[in-house]
Amino acid sequence: MLFALFVVYPIFDNVWLSLHDWDGAAARPAWVGGENYRELFADPVFRTALANNARWLVVYSLAPLLGLALALLLNQQLYGMRLVRSLFFMPFVISQVVVGLVFAWLLHARFGLLNELLGLLRLGPAAPLENERYAVYALIAAGLWPQTAYCTILYLTGLATLRPELVESARMDGASGWQLFRHAVLPQLTPVHFIVAMVCVVSALRSFDYVMIMTGGGPFDRTSVLAFYMYEQTFAASRYGYGAAIATVLLALMSGLVALLLVRLFRAEGER
Repeated sequence: MLFALFVVYPIFDNVWLSLHDWDGAAARPAWVGGENYRELFADPVFRTALANNARWLVVYSLAPLLGLALALLLNQQLYGMRLVRSLFFMPFVISQVVVGLVFAWLLHARFGLLNELLGLLRLGPAAPLENERYAVYALIAAGLWPQTAYCTILYLTGLATLRPELVESARMDGASGWQLFRHAVLPQLTPVHFIVAMVCVVSALRSFDYVMIMTGGGPFDRTSVLAFYMYEQTFAASRYGYGAAIATVLLALMSGLVALLLVRLFRAEGER
């Protein structure tokens, strides 16, 4: 009942609101049918936001690879590894707002640490957050840092639950190095692969904090994403129906990708 009240009902109510025009003050929303969606798909800012979300998805695909590599490294029983693990886990513990502020100061055009380092190397100043072409990648780099830490934690948990008899059996059969990893370790991490992939997809599509903190969607809306554009249209422009339409498209995109991951997981489990 709680799930239906706080999750299912708001989703359907949002879809219903997306078919109306409402400024949040009128007594009753005005029915416009699919007009919000027709305007949406002709909106250049929406297309930019959608393309930026695709860029987030592509770059975030590096997080599982980096996370798995770090997990294999941190899973070694070496002296001082607990301290090293805590350093790698730190980005996940820090709030996204704090991460955004740190990267905003780091990349600031006038007093950022990046330009200080470039000055020491006698290189020209850089302003990545003010560059229309590269600003979005600066945001993605900021998000990739804690996302990789989260993937590392998930993979470390998966490595801790490996069945040692399977690994030992593979070793007795002569497997070592890459063969051992590919045939004895990776198959056991299939459920973790799904969780990591789903987390990365959801995180990439709902990216909001870094855009809000670091660029505010600028320069010239070049770093806007769907979640941020929905926020702008809903609360800044008081176009609640239009914002609901953006939210519906975002929900459909996220649900489709998660459903695709579920299908692949079930197929992989069926083949085992």
